Amino acid sequence: MKTALVIFGSDSSEHDVSCVSACSVIKNIPADKYDTVMLGITKDGKWYLYEGDVDLLPEDKWVYSGKITPAVLSPDSNDRGLIVFGENGVRKIHIDVVFPVLHGKNGEDGTIQGLFELAKIPYVGCGVLSSAVCMDKAFANAMADFAGIKQAKWLSVKKSEYPKIKNDFIEKCASYLGFPIFVKPANAGSSVGISKAKNASELEKAIDFAFGFDSKLVLEEAIVGKEVECAVLGNGEPAASCVGEIAPCNEFYDYEAKYQADSGLFIPARISDEEAEKVRAAAINVYKALDCRGLSRCDFFLRESDGEVYFNEVNTIPGFTSISMYPKLFGAVGIEYGELLDRLFTLAEEKE
Repeated sequence: MKTALVIFGSDSSEHDVSCVSACSVIKNIPADKYDTVMLGITKDGKWYLYEGDVDLLPEDKWVYSGKITPAVLSPDSNDRGLIVFGENGVRKIHIDVVFPVLHGKNGEDGTIQGLFELAKIPYVGCGVLSSAVCMDKAFANAMADFAGIKQAKWLSVKKSEYPKIKNDFIEKCASYLGFPIFVKPANAGSSVGISKAKNASELEKAIDFAFGFDSKLVLEEAIVGKEVECAVLGNGEPAASCVGEIAPCNEFYDYEAKYQADSGLFIPARISDEEAEKVRAAAINVYKALDCRGLSRCDFFLRESDGEVYFNEVNTIPGFTSISMYPKLFGAVGIEYGELLDRLFTLAEEKE
């Protein structure tokens, strides 16, 4: 038996989603192959070994369970595991593989991946560089441009420079991107802080709103078409799932549409076989171009006017809730949740 550590929570804006994802992950880890250890991070950044009921993870009920003990993941590669600070002294728990079920900042941006590298513990998902690039939409878009990957026209702006160039920047956005314009924090997931601006006044408000979540923004032209997603699994020779389609209940696939409302999810997507193959090929192309490994969910637009595939973004730690697309997409091609997790742990231990 191997010991798998699942880390959940964190101080990011996606703390709540992380806890729900981790609950699903832990329930589906094959118990005949892995002993599961749970490490929770509170919203104020405190780390605890959690030894209670997994059903208490959502809504942060685990924090008040009485089943938590202060703990940290040691950066010392000789420890290769947790250091737990209990009432009877310090103890260590050896860890064979880690799954950071952490969405957003400090979870999928390369920071905690650096800790795993120092500790020399295999971990699920992309490495430090790939995680950081994919998390930052401006860098991901720049890399996509460099690799010749088709995507929407985009611009980026930093909070420190925006007041000095505000009027010129608003005019540039209007002329280069055209309305409507999507305004996004460069480093946030689950559509947190995203707005759709239909005119200059709305654009100014959207920019101010997004700066509340990040000091750098990405602004993109709106692509009219279907929103499609493809899950990718693997290291050097990755495989793509079938293609799924999002039919947002709101004007676009924002946080509420993802987690709180009744958006339509179609698996497989309502597109032709030829279009699906184009999306799957694009997903593999993006995955390799951004040096992903383990897993990622690659999101695209299928433009209505000509059927062209446009890159949207890559999620290196996609949602793993009961309604999340990543496990559903592989489930649709015969890889059930438990088998998927087993494959992810195996890929984590592979060097290439």
